[in-house]
Amino acid sequence: MSRPSERPTKICAVCGRPFQWRRKWKDVWDEVRYCSERCRRDRNRQGKPSSELNPG
Repeated sequence: MSRPSERPTKICAVCGRPFQWRRKWKDVWDEVRYCSERCRRDRNRQGKPSSELNPG
């Protein structure tokens, strides 16, 4: 995996964007589901309309 184009990719479970393997994930790559800390925090908001997120 010397070139970025050769790295494995996944699709984020929250935002739907593709993301690539990172060195810090080398031991847990099979368990990684989110592209970022923000998506991991927002995983419970997935699929809810914006009116439910911002009442008022």
